[in-house]
Amino acid sequence: MLGLAGAVLGLPSPASAQRDAGVLFRGVRIFDGKSSTISGPSNVLVKNGVIEKISTGDMTATGQVIDGVGRVLMPGLIDAHWHAMLVRPTPMAVLAGDIGYINLLAAAEATATLMRGFTTVRDMGGPSFGLKQAIDEGLVAGPRIYPSGAMITITGGHGDFRQLADLPRTIGGMLSRMERVGGSMVADSPDEVRVRAREQLMQGASLVKLTAGGGVASPFSPLDVSTFTEPELRAAVEAADNWGTYVATHAYTPVAIQRSVAAGVRCIEHGHLMDEASARLMAEKGIWLSTQPFLDLAGAAALGPSEQDKMRQVVAGTDRVYALAKKYGIKTAFGTDVLFSKALADRQGAMLAALTRWYTPAEALTMATSANAELLRLSGARNPYPGKLGVVEEGALADLLLVNGNPLDDIRLIEDPEKNFVVIMKDGRIHKNSLAH
Repeated sequence: MLGLAGAVLGLPSPASAQRDAGVLFRGVRIFDGKSSTISGPSNVLVKNGVIEKISTGDMTATGQVIDGVGRVLMPGLIDAHWHAMLVRPTPMAVLAGDIGYINLLAAAEATATLMRGFTTVRDMGGPSFGLKQAIDEGLVAGPRIYPSGAMITITGGHGDFRQLADLPRTIGGMLSRMERVGGSMVADSPDEVRVRAREQLMQGASLVKLTAGGGVASPFSPLDVSTFTEPELRAAVEAADNWGTYVATHAYTPVAIQRSVAAGVRCIEHGHLMDEASARLMAEKGIWLSTQPFLDLAGAAALGPSEQDKMRQVVAGTDRVYALAKKYGIKTAFGTDVLFSKALADRQGAMLAALTRWYTPAEALTMATSANAELLRLSGARNPYPGKLGVVEEGALADLLLVNGNPLDDIRLIEDPEKNFVVIMKDGRIHKNSLAH
């Protein structure tokens, strides 16, 4: 009743009062999201959603005090390839189920995502605009969402989930179920691409995503095919550029990658089948690689036999894509691309820890914090959360994790967030504090 009365009368809620009064983390060691070392004992003052002061000297606070007792304070984690609306439902539910139920599933998963320590996600396809609004308004606890809206595809491309009985497509005719709910949009010319890209930007997309080649989960999309033509890709790039943001493309093969780069795409999603020439080109042009450590067939049970075969090809390319990224110094982001599996989503932190197959723990954690935040800044004027993410430094947005141990010594701590993330803070608000009595 007090919370309701406060809302009606305009009085501050307990959460907003906490945010205004501040929170002092006392006696913590800091992983700042950039360096390969942990600081000595420090004090960090958070106020009004930002990190106001960091000091090794004594500090006082009028608000809440959390004694770190040597625990490590680090930035909230960022997943650069997430599908907030598609984690928990089955493929059939997405195609034919009740959209209200799917939204409720997504809200529950958003809270679980935050409780795993992921305070920001880059949503790479799906109708997440409403979920983002609910999170931003405090109706649902969840991560910051950088939405791309509906993924744009071609007839028969990755993201076209129509059945053969739905053909032929009539240009300007009735939309498919996936198009009506905003999961994907089919576009077969530069003009159609331009319209669909602008529609996503009109709804609040922070970037635009196209599927430039075949994919695993789409039944009529062979992995090796190249889909959009260069003029079609360029139409999306022009539309995004006019709105001050960028295009990312789903692309596994050298042709899809090189055509995307030629059209002005700024980020390649996946890239598991790339070759030396593609990697060299990306490095020379400063193109981002947003890829995922796919090491097994986890989640394959939700897919058909042909999709599982495509997944095997992608998994077989994982070692190579990371080797090429390291060899050529490609700017690399971390993401998980979880679809249709709550169980796999629960392993989100374990997928990050798996990066130590190729990187040190500090490099892996840097990728999931400050490096991913650098990628998010490509949204420019369409950035829904202006401010510095992914770091622990004065003036940065206060998305913070207090860890029961040192993840640079033992990165597997992040695999058990329920036990090891004792405080989870987003935007200066505490969403979990297991130290409180």
